[in-house]
Amino acid sequence: MMVIEETLAGLVDRFNRHAAKNPGVRSELKGLERTIAIHLTDEGQYAVDLRGGELTHLRTGPVDHADVTITCDRATFLGLITKEIGPMKALVTHRLRIDGTLEDKLLFRKLL
Repeated sequence: MMVIEETLAGLVDRFNRHAAKNPGVRSELKGLERTIAIHLTDEGQYAVDLRGGELTHLRTGPVDHADVTITCDRATFLGLITKEIGPMKALVTHRLRIDGTLEDKLLFRKLL
């Protein structure tokens, strides 16, 4: 059984390494500051901050204020990470909900 905290830490690390190698990604995210909450309906709540073009401060538990909230169950979340399901299909089938601005919803695809 995959531990969600380890999976999230790996996802954060993978994203940060990708952003470090691709100046275009960093420049696209420059100036964006977001707190991203991840609510797994059958698992728990997590949060991470996007600052300076990288993800930081991964933590467990609810946050007071989130700019973007991603809500789904554990199986959908893991399917998104492993690319077994795409974000658009998960949204259309109501297995995934993203609360935030349109810009923030588009940002979610870059984070996977």
